Amino acid sequence: MKGIRIHAIVRELQNENIDVINYTKDRVEFIKRALQPADVMKVELDEKGEKASVLVPADQVSKAIGKGGVNIRLASKLSECEIDVYREVEEEDDIDLAEFADDFGDKTIQLLFSIGCDTARAVLELSADEIVSRTNDEIDEALARKIIEVIAYEFED
Repeated sequence: MKGIRIHAIVRELQNENIDVINYTKDRVEFIKRALQPADVMKVELDEKGEKASVLVPADQVSKAIGKGGVNIRLASKLSECEIDVYREVEEEDDIDLAEFADDFGDKTIQLLFSIGCDTARAVLELSADEIVSRTNDEIDEALARKIIEVIAYEFED
């Protein structure tokens, strides 16, 4: 009997997946719940409560953002604040991606941030094809290869 009403709704939606999020007035906790199944380590709200910075383990960024950014957009709408996801950086020799703005432009850097790449090593974990597909072709393959090449050059000894 448990969940029978949810099963009826899922059937009505032709077996579309749905998520149920327990509501709480605590916005930090609500944001954590909205970003599940990602393991959220920390949520910081700005003074006005309009922006949230969310810290997740490096391997959880794609879960928090979701395919095509659907999870983060939904969590932003539900919590009524703009959410930025940041990965926990384990290696000290990483470079903040914003430092490459002169090389690629602010728009390209923002596109990389939107797919969960906030550090240079995060970009190097992706292939050019993954960058193209995750940015919905807003970054073409030639630019993706150039980005990887320039960032990789920074880590050469």
